[in-house]
Amino acid sequence: MNNGHSELLSVQEVATRLRVSEATVRRWIKVGTLEAITLPHPGTRETYRVRQSTLDALLAGQEARP
Repeated sequence: MNNGHSELLSVQEVATRLRVSEATVRRWIKVGTLEAITLPHPGTRETYRVRQSTLDALLAGQEARP
């Protein structure tokens, strides 16, 4: 039932796949460059999840640029 397009990735997983820091991923989320789901959390730091399909679209857009 869970396909690759509905998989939710953590900030750490996205950062690893894009080879950037977690701070960069969080910044992209906050400025709207990367769409994410905000999860309820007890701490002070926001907890996000990014859909695999969103990451795929971002990567496809980067590959299409000259």
